[in-house]
Amino acid sequence: MAEYLASIFGTEKDKVNCSFYFKIGACRHGDRCSRLHNKPTFSQTIVLHNLYQNPQNCVQTTNGLTSMISDVEIQQHYDDFFEEVFTELNEKYGEIEEMNVCDNLGDHLVGNVYVKFHSEEVAEKAVNDLNNRWFNGQPIQAELSPVTDFREACCRQYEMGECTRGGFCNFMHLKPISRELRRDLYGRSKKKRHHSRSRSHDRTRGRRSRSREHRGGGARERGGRDRGGPRYSRERERTGRF
Repeated sequence: MAEYLASIFGTEKDKVNCSFYFKIGACRHGDRCSRLHNKPTFSQTIVLHNLYQNPQNCVQTTNGLTSMISDVEIQQHYDDFFEEVFTELNEKYGEIEEMNVCDNLGDHLVGNVYVKFHSEEVAEKAVNDLNNRWFNGQPIQAELSPVTDFREACCRQYEMGECTRGGFCNFMHLKPISRELRRDLYGRSKKKRHHSRSRSHDRTRGRRSRSREHRGGGARERGGRDRGGPRYSRERERTGRF
């Protein structure tokens, strides 16, 4: 029995736990859902609820009219938003493996930003910090998300341009960034990771070298540098709309 319950956990056959919350970290029924929303106590992924404000949706919602903003302007607005958030989180908290923004219209998904970090510890620190910060004049609502595989969370019909439910689909419709920006942001992240590993390797070699010098009759300071002095200057914190 235990094996059977484990095999159906988080699936549509599971009558206890909500499959939608397990797959996409959100449910259209919210707290009124008849099934349990098991919020993770640790995860690499965080969700920032309703963070992205699509100007096209805002105009349609306010006036009930079709937005006159061009597709090029919308894409540029989105790219600017994505770059700002990605850069801020990547520099302040740690390496981002994947970041996705929902283009859905349902209240439980609209504007949600999902960020998958390289470690659970980094994700936890980001959630604790971001819940005390604001963005665009609104308080940030951040929490750990159960989503680990975005392929399972995404609407396959939307990716093929065939989703008939539109923006109110219950699976993620991920808004793409421009190809150049993706290459730039994730390329920067890889370079940062490589540089960090190189510095760690250099420090390890330095410690081994000093250890050999000590065993040989006392450590020598190179270049007359004071051993008690700081080795690195403190990085200035980046400021932005956060």
